[in-house]
Amino acid sequence: MLNQKISACVMTLNEERNIRRCLESLTWCDEIVVIDSGSTDRTVEICKEYTERVYFNEWEGYIAQRNVCRDYALNNWVLVMDADEEISDPLRDEIQAVFSHEVHYHGFQFPRMVFYLGKWIRHGEWYPDTKLRLFRKDKGITGGNEPHDLVIVDGPVRTLKGRILHYTYDSITDHLQTMNRFSSISAKDKFDGGRRFKLSDVVIRPPFRFFKGYVIKLGFLDGLRGFIIASVSAFGVAIKYSKLREHQWEAKRLKSEATGAEAKPSANSSRAAVDPSVATSSTKLPSTPSNQA
Repeated sequence: MLNQKISACVMTLNEERNIRRCLESLTWCDEIVVIDSGSTDRTVEICKEYTERVYFNEWEGYIAQRNVCRDYALNNWVLVMDADEEISDPLRDEIQAVFSHEVHYHGFQFPRMVFYLGKWIRHGEWYPDTKLRLFRKDKGITGGNEPHDLVIVDGPVRTLKGRILHYTYDSITDHLQTMNRFSSISAKDKFDGGRRFKLSDVVIRPPFRFFKGYVIKLGFLDGLRGFIIASVSAFGVAIKYSKLREHQWEAKRLKSEATGAEAKPSANSSRAAVDPSVATSSTKLPSTPSNQA
């Protein structure tokens, strides 16, 4: 029978408020691996209560860090989790039931439900927010576009009903700060990849994003929270593409400065162009040897 043991892999950075809940939900796994990128709080101390396999790896980005964590796993199946997430009991039971028999899939995905401002969000773009998180190590790898990682599996994938529980932003301020940080990462990634700004990015995309989350995906059924989520998402789109345009402006400015510096002649070369004698005025001729004894 194929090795069906599961390694739970978690990335951390200053997650002492969340990590215990996450790790408690993973104690049924055959192994827990934690990749920390330099926590200064009690995160590492708490992690070591649950596993000896806690390693430091300097932050390389969401996608690269996820793959580093995968590489440390000893088992053939990998379950990747964020520190602010939790495997629900029904999902745990469902996975264990599936793995009690020979598994013919290469990956499993499941819905993720977000806890936001004191309430579970059940509509809009945040639900079901299906994530592929459990996969065969030899068949899956993390890809996507920063900062949004995506597990890519070569082979059949099955969707389970149980949920991942996501305890996301602590407040609206936290939400906005994260949106600001993610929009900067995404804009830089798009610019480096050759994507360029279009006016429709800020005129059409933001209102459509709001309409999609609040109306089409029924975000309004989550009340004021649904409105806030749709509004911040739309604002995030506008800011992301505005920052992309900012990168273009900055690149143009730097190019203009570099071109100007190359074209601007030096003071001496300008004078030399007017008076050829300037070219030799600063050159010393060899001095005549002294006849003094």
